[in-house]
Amino acid sequence: MLFVTSQMAALIVCGVIWRLVQPAGLDADATRRVLTNVVYHLLLPALVLMVMWRAPLGLDSLRIAAVAASAILVSISLIWTICRACGQDRAVTGAMILTASFPNAVYLGLPVLESLFGDLGRSVAIQYDLFGCLPLLMTVGLLVARHYGEPGDLPVHPLATLSRVPAVWAALAGIGLNLAEVPLTPWFETLFSMLANGVTPLMLFSLGLALSFRSWRVGYAAMLLPVVVVQLFAMPLWALGLSHTLGLEGDMRVATVLEAAMPSMVLGLVFCDRYRLDTSVYAAAVTVTTALSLVTLPLWYGWVG
Repeated sequence: MLFVTSQMAALIVCGVIWRLVQPAGLDADATRRVLTNVVYHLLLPALVLMVMWRAPLGLDSLRIAAVAASAILVSISLIWTICRACGQDRAVTGAMILTASFPNAVYLGLPVLESLFGDLGRSVAIQYDLFGCLPLLMTVGLLVARHYGEPGDLPVHPLATLSRVPAVWAALAGIGLNLAEVPLTPWFETLFSMLANGVTPLMLFSLGLALSFRSWRVGYAAMLLPVVVVQLFAMPLWALGLSHTLGLEGDMRVATVLEAAMPSMVLGLVFCDRYRLDTSVYAAAVTVTTALSLVTLPLWYGWVG
């Protein structure tokens, strides 16, 4: 596991260095937007389609979704209680709820699980995100951001937002082809594999581009501590207990728990910007949880595995 996380860290550091050096005058944020859009609209949907076309769909898929959804809802409840007790203002509370509840299931989870478990890891990471995290992010997460931030003039329907995610349509197509037992021909498999191979390095590099240490302030420690505890410890602990109760076994159980142990998602920065939540707190939380996860993930792997 340390071998895998060290490789992940090296690619993330490349993104951090790019942000500091800006070779060829390319701004880190502009570069990240281009890369993430290529991944979001082309490479990731190709990977999702291929994986869901071949994945063994059954009760384990429902178990993975149940673990993901329940872990997020429990984390939301925990961090909301903490924020309420501490009297945080609304913009900070909204940012803390998002950053402590939604893991980086794809940008970091997919590369880690794929390196550890191969095709099974890919399948678990994608199902964890598409069946559990993404629906809640685009419904509950969106409503949280609107409630604690500034909703703006245009109403946004959560289901309409979810329907515009390319990976969702790719997943539905893959599931349909899977259930219809349509064979994945070698030509399409090679094409999808070529596209999918770019997902992992670009995701990790883009994650490094998104990390910013300028937003860190000493006063953030009190706000980030509960986020770290909930995101990196409470969430995977809940996932471990529930996965055992539901009957997930072997590598699938380990992979599911590791998904819950991932650091805060980067995508939440978009929600913070859009709804005027405390973006600096969120960015600091992403940076801190990502750095600490390089230590905590091997610990969870060693314990659960």
